[in-house]
Amino acid sequence: MHRALPLVLLAAAAAVSQAQTAPKQAPQKPAVPMDKYLIGMLKVEGNANYTAAQVLHVAGLKVGDWVSRRDFENARERLLATGAFETVGYSFEPDAAKRIYVATFRVAETNPVFPIHFEDLAASDAELLKVLQERDPLFNAAKTPAVRTVIDRYAGWIGEYLSSKADAKSAAKTVRVAGEVTQLAPGELSIVFRPATARPVVARVFFEGNKLIPESLLQEAVWSVGVGTPWTEANFRLVLDASIRPLYEARGHLRVSFPTLKVEPVTDVHGVKVTVTVDEGEEYKLAKVEIAGTTPMNPEDLLRAGDFKTGAVANFDKIGDGLDRIRTALKRAGYLNATAGSSRIVDDAKQSVAVTITVDAGQLYKMGTLQIKGLDLEAEAEIKRIWTLKEGSAFDPEYPDYFLKRVGEDGIFDNLGETKADSRRNEKDHIVDVTLTFGGIDPAQRITGRRPGRGRGQR
Repeated sequence: MHRALPLVLLAAAAAVSQAQTAPKQAPQKPAVPMDKYLIGMLKVEGNANYTAAQVLHVAGLKVGDWVSRRDFENARERLLATGAFETVGYSFEPDAAKRIYVATFRVAETNPVFPIHFEDLAASDAELLKVLQERDPLFNAAKTPAVRTVIDRYAGWIGEYLSSKADAKSAAKTVRVAGEVTQLAPGELSIVFRPATARPVVARVFFEGNKLIPESLLQEAVWSVGVGTPWTEANFRLVLDASIRPLYEARGHLRVSFPTLKVEPVTDVHGVKVTVTVDEGEEYKLAKVEIAGTTPMNPEDLLRAGDFKTGAVANFDKIGDGLDRIRTALKRAGYLNATAGSSRIVDDAKQSVAVTITVDAGQLYKMGTLQIKGLDLEAEAEIKRIWTLKEGSAFDPEYPDYFLKRVGEDGIFDNLGETKADSRRNEKDHIVDVTLTFGGIDPAQRITGRRPGRGRGQR
């Protein structure tokens, strides 16, 4: 005899049967945001001072984000607001499989950039660098953009930190900090952050340890360039190198140094008195002078023009004069843009110095046309006949004035009035055209028959 199944089991069996026969429904895909793109890859191009991670951190976009064009514009504006970039561009396009979008930021970094230096602030350099590092994801202590927005932002952050460190008595007083691009050494620029208060000025300068040069002469040399300037040791050492060192180098004391600077406040002005200790060093001789590389003129001729006195005291004033004479010789030979510089090798054991001269002659310029104004045809013909700087020859820039001077001295014309020589350089063809103007002569008067000396070599 069969017993009836319980009602619960029958209902369950019916449900299973219905589930087995019901059609399966596909899972629904998430809705795709309209006018947005899924970022599958982010790239940065043009960066050198900052990593791609730093740039993207400021941009604020991440892989996996759904973004619109407005999101890219906002990212671009955030990057530009840092002051670290001159320009920021972007693009977004699907990859080869068209499954994801590749977004690229193209940046041009701000230049110039300089290292950071702290001066007279009530915190260690390490503390202040940490403050800037924590607040600016683009912070680079060695390469900080020299733009006002960045410098002022950093100055503000430093001031806030120093104010927070102040004790209870001074907590109400806000610490103000200023930042400026400053030369700390020759050719070495830094962004210097210091208290935003007026620096004391150099009011008086004294010297000690000097024997070769009287203190009065040293004070006279430093007065116009050093006294009255804001005091910093770095800047004042630049003043000493520019004003005092040449006085000693003109006497062969190439190793002169200023080991200590003693600074004391003065009461009559907001300034300081600086006492400079001078170590004069020993006298050095000029061992040799040579010209390096190739030159269009015979190096021996140039050295003779320089008139360097080897074996004598190494007087760098006279060496500088010799370089001027070499430049003049090159220009007289037609090399109008010639330059000459020098380097030195000091032998401390022999107390001597060797000088090497480097010459950049530049392009040779040639004589172009000669034009005469203020004379009749006969006189003009005579002037052109005795003018020795012929067309196509190397142009001597001193010759036109020399020629007119000799015309006057030799009495070519009676009652010679104002004369003038004008030279016009053609930089493309390296030609020089000359115009001689005889303004005070009656064109009808005749020449006397005398003529000036010919070329420069016949002076």
